[in-house]
Amino acid sequence: MNNVTDRPRILVIHGPNLNLLGTREPDTYGTTTLSDINETLQRTGDGWGVNVDTFQSNHEGMIVEAIQAIAGSHHGLIINPAAYTHTSVAIRDALLLLKIPIVEVHLSNVHKREPFRHRSMISDVCTGQIVGLGSMGYLLALEFIVKTLRKSSAST
Repeated sequence: MNNVTDRPRILVIHGPNLNLLGTREPDTYGTTTLSDINETLQRTGDGWGVNVDTFQSNHEGMIVEAIQAIAGSHHGLIINPAAYTHTSVAIRDALLLLKIPIVEVHLSNVHKREPFRHRSMISDVCTGQIVGLGSMGYLLALEFIVKTLRKSSAST
C-alpha cells in the first residue's frame, strides 16, 4: 500500500450533540472541539498509514446510512453514538452488517453518570468499548484498530 488511496480506511462516527463539543457541558465533556478531535485522528492516522474519515450527525437514520455505506469500503469503525447508545436498535442492527473491528467510544465515564446511561445497545456487537478517557479514547480506539489490521494482514 504505497499511496493514500491504497491505505486502509477507518470511519469515525460522532452522534448527536457532539458537534457542540468544547462548549456543551465542558465539565463533563471537556473543552476539546469536535474539529480538534477529527484533525488529531486524521493526522495520527496519516502517520500510521491509514485514512481516517469522520462523520457527525444528530439524526439516527443518517448514522444508520453511514454505517451501511462503509460495508466493503472501510477496514474499521470508531463510533460514539452519544445519546443513541442507550436507545437505538437501528444503529445496533446496522453494525451487525459489518465484519470489521468496531470500537465504541464515550468521552465521559457513562458508568458514573445517570443509571439510564449505564446500558449500551451496541456494546455486545462491538469489538471493544472505551469510556471516560475524554478525547484520548478516540486515539486509543484508532491505535487498537490499526494494530488489529496489521496483525490480521501479517497472518494472511
